[in-house]
Amino acid sequence: MANVSHRGDMSTHPDVPEMRDRYARMLGGRDVALVDGPVFLLGLYCAASPWIVHYTASQPSLMTHNLIMGIAIGLLALGFTRAPERMYGLSWAMCALGIWLIIAPWVVGRGPDAGVIVNNIVIGALALVLGLVCAGTAMKSTPRP
Repeated sequence: MANVSHRGDMSTHPDVPEMRDRYARMLGGRDVALVDGPVFLLGLYCAASPWIVHYTASQPSLMTHNLIMGIAIGLLALGFTRAPERMYGLSWAMCALGIWLIIAPWVVGRGPDAGVIVNNIVIGALALVLGLVCAGTAMKSTPRP
């Protein structure tokens, strides 16, 4: 058993290499930890945006659409956080959700006004950019044989 009664610099501890190896295995080469929070916040905003921008009465189908899409983006973000090694393959789905959010006001909505269009374009563009960041970093951090 290691002598843990010493004080001072932790780098001299006999278990430091093992702890570093464990920490590296736990992270699994994950470099996009800072993207998970913004993706989750984007999902929350997308779900709440019909009430924030006030188009719940004029666009009921788009209201339901944005609520469902926001929940989907939020669940992706939670998956990125909980199981990154399995979920970062779905980063491309985040890009597809972003593109769909950009065109949704014209496909799902009926005569959307400028506020609804701008809202969905901004949400979709942010989802597309964050998805590309996640996908690019996941491709870069996967171990090569």
